[in-house]
Amino acid sequence: MRILKTFGESGAAGQAAILQLEQRGATNTAKVDGTVREILAAVRERGDDALREYAARFDGLSGDAPLLVSREEMLAAWEATSEDLKAAMRLAQANIRAFAEKQLPRAWSFRPSEGMEVGQIVRPLGSVGCYVPGGRYPLPSTLLMTVTPAQVAGVERIVVCSPKPAVETMAAAWLASQDAVGVVEFYRVGGAQAIAAMAYGTATIGAVDKIVGPGNLYVTAAKIAVSQETGIDMPAGPTEIVVTSESGDAEGIAADLVAQAEHDPEALAVLITSKMELAESVALEVKRQAEGNAIAMESLAAQGFAFVTESVEAARELTNRLAPEHLTVDAGSDVRWVKNAGSVFIGHHTPQSMGDYISGPNHVLPTGRNGRVRGGLSVLDFVKVITVQQYTRDALRVVGPHTIALAEAEGLVGHAESVRVRMR
Repeated sequence: MRILKTFGESGAAGQAAILQLEQRGATNTAKVDGTVREILAAVRERGDDALREYAARFDGLSGDAPLLVSREEMLAAWEATSEDLKAAMRLAQANIRAFAEKQLPRAWSFRPSEGMEVGQIVRPLGSVGCYVPGGRYPLPSTLLMTVTPAQVAGVERIVVCSPKPAVETMAAAWLASQDAVGVVEFYRVGGAQAIAAMAYGTATIGAVDKIVGPGNLYVTAAKIAVSQETGIDMPAGPTEIVVTSESGDAEGIAADLVAQAEHDPEALAVLITSKMELAESVALEVKRQAEGNAIAMESLAAQGFAFVTESVEAARELTNRLAPEHLTVDAGSDVRWVKNAGSVFIGHHTPQSMGDYISGPNHVLPTGRNGRVRGGLSVLDFVKVITVQQYTRDALRVVGPHTIALAEAEGLVGHAESVRVRMR
């Protein structure tokens, strides 16, 4: 982890690093765009044949292995799971569901004037595809984080794709399948080829209306590429963590940085502070705690920074510029200055890992500075808010002339006439 000042004579290196981090969303996926587009084109053209070829090449799927994970396999995985893990999964699922239910928008209507009623109705998407990474680690938590809010929303068809699904992931699928809206389709495919299958459809995997879930650079690039033909939640790329602190505990801060860094060699881990002493202490702790954790050591060496700013205000400004996926701050009062972040963690007793698993807010979060424009995955990603309006004839006669005036000012005479004929 490098310590870089952002001000003074030695601040040029820090500012250069910050500029590079601000461009991380575009430059990272650019590295894999060519390969991804080849995979997408092959699956679109040759369907299951291409899907199996890539699954064999990248995930070691044998030629006779079924793409669909059977319910019997999911049940066997659940029965093979320890009681402690089952209890943890149940608690995580319950908290995710409760949080999603609170987030779910409601239908409403009101009357701005007599005889005029406007409002909204809420309808679930017809089908969604949930991508669950399975390369380095089993991620049953991601299956629950993506499937549960879709179930709360009432999505009729939920598809899960995961390469080389681990027993733990299949067990989570079985737990999710006990819901009224269950996981009916679970496929052992991953990478850009899984995104292509869910976007375009193959003989085995039907196309979905929207694709959600995190992934590596190839998955992220594929989601971006198919986004004009199917909905996506966001380009959720490699993990990012920023800790912005003036009074934090070096050991705890370092633990969070190492924990998120171990996700991926491309992960970004950043401390922002105006205290050089804190930066130095955290850097030493990071080195100690990351020892023996090969992936964390690799990502911290490449993308681990402790930025020392000239002031507390400069630290806060830099935090919002980076728009991190995960952000830890010292106290509840700090939330007031946070403008751009995926999820915020407050204080020493709120490790980011709690949000990864148990708390309830979703752990699928915006990366690559997409925190400037949206928050994390939520039940809102699985519903459509449809507006509704109705007039009586008397109300139309009162309000209609104003519409006619606006339409004629724009030269849209047909619009004006469509109102006028109904006022007679």
